[in-house]
Amino acid sequence: MYSLNVPVPGRVARLASDLFPYLAPFDRVRDRHTLVCKRFEDADLDRLREQLRRALAGQPAFEARVTDIRFFEEPPRGAAPVVYLAVDSPGLLDLHRTLTDEFGAIEGIEGDDYVPHVTLARGGSVADARAVASQPLDSIEWTVSQLDIYDSSFRETTASILLPA
Repeated sequence: MYSLNVPVPGRVARLASDLFPYLAPFDRVRDRHTLVCKRFEDADLDRLREQLRRALAGQPAFEARVTDIRFFEEPPRGAAPVVYLAVDSPGLLDLHRTLTDEFGAIEGIEGDDYVPHVTLARGGSVADARAVASQPLDSIEWTVSQLDIYDSSFRETTASILLPA
């Protein structure tokens, strides 16, 4: 599976590191932090890259901001709960809508169900998730000026698209 990801600034990784003592009880703690804009199941990379270049033509850079820590008690996929950094970004929501109109939405996680976030950990207790979510944090703001096509099979970025595209 491929995804179109928003690169997150190093400050987000530092925040995740600072939260590690609260994340340690979880089954899986993320070591790579990503913000998924759109997923593409069963896609051919070369074709997808060209389709995205066309769909993103003229897409301006936009602002994003980590606002707080939250959790999905019952996520649509994978182990629960999922602790994450909530991201506020009207520009990202608009881009997601544009891409789901063009490519379709994956049920349960995209379209109206899309929640911009950076996953920190999953598979623990709800009590532990509440403890992490109660931690205060300073918001982190940045300008999104690049999008990455990510290959989940190889866990690597295969292409980047600069904004404005």
